[in-house]
Amino acid sequence: MANMTFTVSRRGLLLGGAAAVAAANLPRAALAQEPIRMAGIYTVPVEQQWVSRIHIAAEAAKAAGAVDYTYTENVANTDYPRVMREYCEAGIKLIVGEIFGAEAEAREVCAEYPDVAFLMGSSFKPDPVANTNLSVFDNYIQDAAYLSGIVAGGMTAGNIGMVGGFPIPEVNRLMHAFMAGVREVKPDAKFQVSFIGSWFDPPKAKETAFAMIDGGADLLYAERFGVSDAAKERGVLAIGNVIDTQADYPDTVVTSALWNFAPTLDRAIAAVRDDAFLAEDYGVYSQMIHGGCTLAPLGTFEGKVPEEVMALVRQRETEIIGGAFVVEINDDEPTSS
Repeated sequence: MANMTFTVSRRGLLLGGAAAVAAANLPRAALAQEPIRMAGIYTVPVEQQWVSRIHIAAEAAKAAGAVDYTYTENVANTDYPRVMREYCEAGIKLIVGEIFGAEAEAREVCAEYPDVAFLMGSSFKPDPVANTNLSVFDNYIQDAAYLSGIVAGGMTAGNIGMVGGFPIPEVNRLMHAFMAGVREVKPDAKFQVSFIGSWFDPPKAKETAFAMIDGGADLLYAERFGVSDAAKERGVLAIGNVIDTQADYPDTVVTSALWNFAPTLDRAIAAVRDDAFLAEDYGVYSQMIHGGCTLAPLGTFEGKVPEEVMALVRQRETEIIGGAFVVEINDDEPTSS
């Protein structure tokens, strides 16, 4: 429970500060428009890694005057359709959230309100026939995950523990990309892979990570909160995912694959404003070429990662942005190896 208290206490740090910085970069034209009424519906707290990135971008758009944003967090999947309907009935014009656990029901609601734009995290593609107003997105940040793997490869003896929430495509593809990056530097690296069956259970993630360290892991892939706490307590390194937590773990988290939701949200807001919102796949806007992801600065680990490793990181980053190198998207469930 101590970890839970810790993550909630830094809500302002994770959300407020980042949102203010992002807001400063929004187009000035947004300020001249009437704010679009927007709502977020989240099944977890807004400080949870994945949802926090959506929330930060939404708060930035609100600060810039582009949207009038409100949100509801900790919504059970069974309650998700009801909350969607309530926002629709209240006159909300753009709803953002994640429907991974309520796909069928959520899509039915979208069909009931054709004048509302829905931008939802989903494992499935948009259906322009059944839901002309439902666009989907996902955190296709495999580019940054791959680069973080290269860094990890230079900081491990070859035994890495990986703790994930659920083995769904959104998690699997990042783990595979990370593992591929590691193998560029450590071809014979071994991976311990486990899923805790929850998106927000820091104590369980921590205990799973402890078991991996006991199994010889000297570096952990922290896809969930709680993993970096285990790494810190046992004196091993960690690589973060989606958000940068190095400030909280300065001697533990080497770097992180960061997700920037702003390019995705900005496109949706513009489409709603122009009355041009359609059923599209927004996943591409999470990729590095669109500014949707990046590798976090090394910060306290500057100069501690071998220079030849960082040279490879810079090379691959240039190649990814230029289109000369494409990180494979593998949605299959990863296994220990």
